[in-house]
Amino acid sequence: MDKAVKILIVEDEMVIAANISLQLSELGYEITGILPQGDEAISHIQINRPDIILLDIRLKGDLDGIETAQAIHKIHPIPIIYLTANADEAHFNRAKETHPYAFISKPFKKLDLQRAIELTVDRISLEKDSENGNGPTAATGNDTDFILNDRIFVRHNERMLKIDIKNILYIEADRNYCRIFSEGREYLLVMTLKDIDEKLPQKHFLRIHRSYIINLSRIDEVAGTHVVIAKKAIPMSRAMRTELLKRLQTI
Repeated sequence: MDKAVKILIVEDEMVIAANISLQLSELGYEITGILPQGDEAISHIQINRPDIILLDIRLKGDLDGIETAQAIHKIHPIPIIYLTANADEAHFNRAKETHPYAFISKPFKKLDLQRAIELTVDRISLEKDSENGNGPTAATGNDTDFILNDRIFVRHNERMLKIDIKNILYIEADRNYCRIFSEGREYLLVMTLKDIDEKLPQKHFLRIHRSYIINLSRIDEVAGTHVVIAKKAIPMSRAMRTELLKRLQTI
């Protein structure tokens, strides 16, 4: 996107909303409005349509954040990033049905906010490329990143970069994202570790811990509670040690 990304903030705690607005303005984003209620947001987008909406799930008023998102999507399919404060399972499951681009848990750091918006902007750009027939043909659903048998394509600075699977060292969970560590570089993906684990070729990779997937061919050392890859000690669950040793014998 060449123009400043326009963001609407829908948050009924004005101190939090003002802080978000200040942080985003400093990052170069354009704030179209700060609104405390869902019905105001619905009216606002029909006059000044934002690119992204930051939306508190637990809004006060006639509509909560999820109902607001549902109403907005009947008018425009604007990407939603939810702001949550200890949302229970019921609220989370309802929110998932509106297909948000991200969740940010309160209290959050400026970096959390920045990353969520940058990843959303990347995903919007990719979706536009796909609609115009310019995107990669190997897309799986709405994922921002594409996994083939011998390589992964990841979004980076408006381009799709190829990572050869043989160069991947390990992958680490980062909330609703994950980080790929390869030789000399690091990438952030809009995908949970569980999702990428299901898509990666099992021949090369093994999830040895709830937060880590490793490339079996890049292991330097196997210890009792961890493995070492490129001088990084990666924790390993007791249950996965037996599976790891079994897999290494078949390589």
